[in-house]
Amino acid sequence: MFKEVKKSVEWGEDTLTLETGKVARQADGSVIATYGETSVMANVTFAREQKPGQDFFPLTVHYNEKYYAAGKIPGGFFKREARPTEKETLTSRLIDRPIRPLFVDGFKNEVLVICTVLSHDLDNDPDIVAMIAASAALTISGVPFMGPIAAARVGFEDGEYVLNPTVDDMHELRNNPDQRLDLVVAGTKDAVMMVESEAYELSEAEMLGAVKFGHEQMQPVIDLIIDLAEDAANEPFDFSAPDYSALYEKVKSIGEAQMRDAYGITDKQERVAAVSAAKEAIKAELSEEELGDANLGTALKKLESGVLRGDVVKNGKRIDGRALDTVRPINSEVGFLPRTHGSALFTRGETQGLVVTTLGTGDDEQMIDALQGTYRSNFLLHYNFPPYSVGEVGRFGPPGRREIGHGKLAWRALQAVLPAATDFPYTIRVVSEITESNGSSSMASVCGGSLSMMDAGVPLKAPVAGVAMGLVLEDDGDYAVLTDILGDEDHLGDMDFKVAGTAEGITSLQMDIKVAGITPEIMEKALDQAKAGRLHILDEMGKALTEGRQEFSEHAPRIETMQIPTDKIREVIGSGGKVIREIVETSGAKVDINDDGIIKIASANGEAIKKAYEMIHSIVAEPEEGKIYTGKVVKIVDFGAFVNFFGKRDGLVHVSQIENRRLNHPSDVLKEGQEVKVKLLGFDDRGKVRLAMKMVDQETGEEIKKEEKSDD
Repeated sequence: MFKEVKKSVEWGEDTLTLETGKVARQADGSVIATYGETSVMANVTFAREQKPGQDFFPLTVHYNEKYYAAGKIPGGFFKREARPTEKETLTSRLIDRPIRPLFVDGFKNEVLVICTVLSHDLDNDPDIVAMIAASAALTISGVPFMGPIAAARVGFEDGEYVLNPTVDDMHELRNNPDQRLDLVVAGTKDAVMMVESEAYELSEAEMLGAVKFGHEQMQPVIDLIIDLAEDAANEPFDFSAPDYSALYEKVKSIGEAQMRDAYGITDKQERVAAVSAAKEAIKAELSEEELGDANLGTALKKLESGVLRGDVVKNGKRIDGRALDTVRPINSEVGFLPRTHGSALFTRGETQGLVVTTLGTGDDEQMIDALQGTYRSNFLLHYNFPPYSVGEVGRFGPPGRREIGHGKLAWRALQAVLPAATDFPYTIRVVSEITESNGSSSMASVCGGSLSMMDAGVPLKAPVAGVAMGLVLEDDGDYAVLTDILGDEDHLGDMDFKVAGTAEGITSLQMDIKVAGITPEIMEKALDQAKAGRLHILDEMGKALTEGRQEFSEHAPRIETMQIPTDKIREVIGSGGKVIREIVETSGAKVDINDDGIIKIASANGEAIKKAYEMIHSIVAEPEEGKIYTGKVVKIVDFGAFVNFFGKRDGLVHVSQIENRRLNHPSDVLKEGQEVKVKLLGFDDRGKVRLAMKMVDQETGEEIKKEEKSDD
């Protein structure tokens, strides 16, 4: 009934198994990859015919996590998986990026890749397993895919690279001082195709070493996929890339000169208009049949690419006239908005980000319900890319995959320099509004985010800057590495290589390769050139601000923390939260307490914080023997007076301890509600408090010293 094929290999600390032929047999390719006890099923289907007029490659990748994989039931009202989580969106992009360039040129049939997490052992992250499963499913499906690829996660601990560290090793990376890197690398047998990472100020040599290590370690996985395909692959889909050489030559002869003139214009909007005019002029010379050719768009793009790439490699000439290693002019402003806690306007050429920082309390932390468990995040970075930023009329709504991906890249770049939560007990939200864009808006978000947080008073360990690098690689091996690429240089080039970090090292690296054949030499040159660009940008940013402000905005909350014994938590909260509600209502401050007894008191008003602190302290603190307190008489009896002297704590001042003379009754000198100064003498055998007034000066609150007796 089943034609099951299963292959396994020992890889790192666990066994990797690929199996096909038993599940989802109507898909063109279906593979279940299992690493440890984490299993992901990848299913590939593709259309046998191209849609009429299709001028782009319609590849769609979906990665989805099922809560049953970890033995959990989803939260929320509906109790089922709903819209994609951030992790699912990011992993979908992670799979898409290395496989997209490997489909045969000219193939424009619709392809759908769906990866489903079936089991999660809480040790091995499903994202790497999903990438391997997707690659294997594509390889056996028969689709014209020039793979396979493999992927690996690389850690860096105690100066050593670690293959596929566990989820716990990578979770909350900045709280693990021994682990300095979370890097995912994907590639073919001969070339690296994609890198995604967050790091703790690693050097360029250490980052390059991590990429090489990951590529070396993934080779057994590529061999395993090839072994599976030899036994289980479908017949290759009969596809021949369309020959549009005649159309291209005609397009080139008509419009090359006008297109070259268009790409000589430095202003983006003028250049876009000129390029559009050049395309219209070309189309005006074409026949009806040529205008209806689905390859016309490809031919036009090839013309654009040829004009741009030829000038860059042969003449070292870029669109805006810059040298290959020159960064566009930079302007940095802080304190741009009056009411926000921190703000910055970062402009680099025609790319601009308005970045705003808001400080919040523990209640503002984001709760994340993941397969491995629920946890909180106190650093949020949200990136918005409205259509007006590129002068277009387009979709405006919830964030898409691109916005989520760019925001996460900026988050990774900045998280390494944040202060410890114990030193800075705030929730930090950074929002990057891209107001202009012509290349590398994610890196503008990094620069603006760093300045904005420092403007808000966040004590960053060091400022962070980011720069986007590009590559033009010719068939003859000639190449040019470009610093601070424009949008057109990104679209028409061969690499998008984003590097962010401090003056001391790299905090994030993201690389997408559009061609196979990037050598270590090219990567090393790109990293060195990126370092020079990053240091230049940091110098320019320093003209606005070099460290966190010492004072917060008057509109920002102040937070004070205090630690109480865990057995006192119940007393502070009270029955049904009665006590803590009273503290909040009376003081006006916001009070948050966790299971470890750490209390955060927040308010923009310092007096409110002080009041709440005193109220909590009076509940949890213990009175000290021998110390003098100010109290209030709450009850008078024949043998003395009860005084409330410490929070809700009462004690007895015996009649003999009221004054240094005999009293007929305590009411001779005291009345209820009277404020008195008392000294704590101690506790009796039953734990009752003993107080005294007679040795305390009731005016000053100072203890009356006994006069020493003379020897005479």
